[in-house]
Amino acid sequence: MTVLTAIIPVAGLGTRVLPASKAIPKEMLPVVDKPAIQYVIEEAVNAGIKKIVLVTRSGKEAIENHFDRNFELEATLSQKGKIDILDSIRNTLPAGVQIISVRQDNPAGLGHAVLCAAPVLADEPFAVLLPDVLIEESEVLTDLQRMTLAFNELSHSQIMVEQVADDRVSSYGIVDCDGLSLKSGHSIELKDLIEKPDPATAPSNLAIVGRYILPYRIMTLLASTPPGAGGEIQLTDAIQSLVKEQPVDAYKMTGTSHDCGNKSGYLIANIAFGLKHPETAAALSAYISDKKTNK
Repeated sequence: MTVLTAIIPVAGLGTRVLPASKAIPKEMLPVVDKPAIQYVIEEAVNAGIKKIVLVTRSGKEAIENHFDRNFELEATLSQKGKIDILDSIRNTLPAGVQIISVRQDNPAGLGHAVLCAAPVLADEPFAVLLPDVLIEESEVLTDLQRMTLAFNELSHSQIMVEQVADDRVSSYGIVDCDGLSLKSGHSIELKDLIEKPDPATAPSNLAIVGRYILPYRIMTLLASTPPGAGGEIQLTDAIQSLVKEQPVDAYKMTGTSHDCGNKSGYLIANIAFGLKHPETAAALSAYISDKKTNK
């Protein structure tokens, strides 16, 4: 089955970027000139997604409003002849793409957040995209597009991974590919997933990035998954159960991930995307060069 639906959990409190997220959803913090959540939704749409399910909570209404029409603002921009800006706000959500919001009434983990979307899905595969993670693509065919193509061809679940330094593996979910090497842009069947392993016993240094393509079967498994780490229902635990039933692949990304859920990652993302933006690249590059020269 073709992957047409994406679940994006946006119910988090954003404690790692406080005080910026006290009154503004962390997903709405801007990266250059767009909120972080817009990059994630654009990534999903570019991979063929037609339905976005936001798993949200009270206080996150600004996200939904951003993807709605603002006729007063559009009329003002039109009257002033600011057509480029007008086009940018009209196209936050492309035609033919639907956004649905469901509430997570209890912050009980990523697995619980995904399970909250089950009632609005049919018996269909879906993608999960974590909004804290932005992918800086390095090739024309995006990583999520490659994952979707792999799923459509093989019907294997896809878990995006990237190589991290050995001394950082204890901070991530790590995949076990039975010692086999994995090339960027390719998938290989994994044997297990281990949450935050000891570096001395970790099966690899391939860390889960925050992009998944999963079958609807995972919803049934989540419904019977007991609380795990932190007393929360963990998506990793349900995927471990899925591995015992059917093939699940690790996909090694070609791009670069940026964790906007913490302050340093957020700043780095702004620099990385700012150096590629036509309106900011020259000035930002000159500033960085000047700082290097005068330090």
